Amino acid sequence: MTPNSTAIVGAAESTEMGKLPHVGQTQLHADAALNALADCGLTVKDIDGVATGGHDPSEIAHYLGITPRWIDGTSSGGCSFIIHVRHAIAAIESGLCNTVLITHGESGRSNHRTHRPIFPAQFQLQFEVPYGVTSPPSRFTLPVLRYMKDCGLTEEQLAMVAVIQREWAAFHPRASFRDPLTVDDVLNSRMVAYPFRKLMCCLVTDGGGALVLTSAERAKDFPTKPVYLRGAGESVETPLISQMADFTSSRAFRVAGKDAFDSAGITHSDVDHLMIYDAFAHLPIYGLEDLGFVGRGEAGAFIAEGNTRPGGKLPLNTNGGGLSYMHSGMYGMYALQEGVRQMRGTSPAQVDGAEISVVHGVGGMFSASGTVVLSNVA
Repeated sequence: MTPNSTAIVGAAESTEMGKLPHVGQTQLHADAALNALADCGLTVKDIDGVATGGHDPSEIAHYLGITPRWIDGTSSGGCSFIIHVRHAIAAIESGLCNTVLITHGESGRSNHRTHRPIFPAQFQLQFEVPYGVTSPPSRFTLPVLRYMKDCGLTEEQLAMVAVIQREWAAFHPRASFRDPLTVDDVLNSRMVAYPFRKLMCCLVTDGGGALVLTSAERAKDFPTKPVYLRGAGESVETPLISQMADFTSSRAFRVAGKDAFDSAGITHSDVDHLMIYDAFAHLPIYGLEDLGFVGRGEAGAFIAEGNTRPGGKLPLNTNGGGLSYMHSGMYGMYALQEGVRQMRGTSPAQVDGAEISVVHGVGGMFSASGTVVLSNVA
């Protein structure tokens, strides 16, 4: 990809988020899509590329009245939309389409779904489910327990991830939870699957989000401030948590992150703002290390020392993340939305002077990853 050849010109979440028993999943896609189009002054007639994950893209295109020249239905869990951004860049650069709409809608809490999620995969059904490994908490415990043993991560450090992200959520009127947390609050919350307490686990909500992408040249004519796509990467490892090459590190994280940084031509010191998908409290710890911001075994202390909290040197998950902002099941779209807000200068938790934001996502239980580098400087 060519850095900054493509830009996000429209971005919006669904009008409502949270517990929405009165809204179907397809409606969440459409609501977010129309909001994103209105954000940049376009209509569905202007769209010739459609991408979505966890939902049939043909249904979304039909529901919105779009006949696209390019579609992408890549569904690799919560990072799908981050990967769609990379694919859309390639499609626009190569002339396959001019304007791409990426949509997300998920009735994670109310369960008004029209499609089955991609998990569990066939390998999971054959080799893990029969032995009781059936849900995200029971799958994610395997790597984090090894990480705690090998790297010395403490329960208190794990709890600090939730505490600090709640500090960020307090700035956001749309966040699901905004009241302050303490480490004791987290450690005294209900045990789900050791070491995860309830407040270390993501929310379960309903909601949606959408992005509109076009060429950087066209982006100059829009009323919104362009957010340029400077770099991107993607990878997969395995749907089986038991078959990770290294329980203390994600191979997919490392590959996607390195490709994103290399294609963007940036170093870690260039990054002003960071979003790392946080379905559970350990994921920002893995992300900080696998992306290369800190050394192996250092991320827990790095967060606990306050480096990622408001006023810290590396603002992380400034919307409150999946632990406090919202998590409909495939959270990557909301990480992208906050990255866009930060680059536009419109986030309720705005980082002063931020010019480069890195958005990093996970799919499944370390099975996939996507990373994009956003910038407000052409």
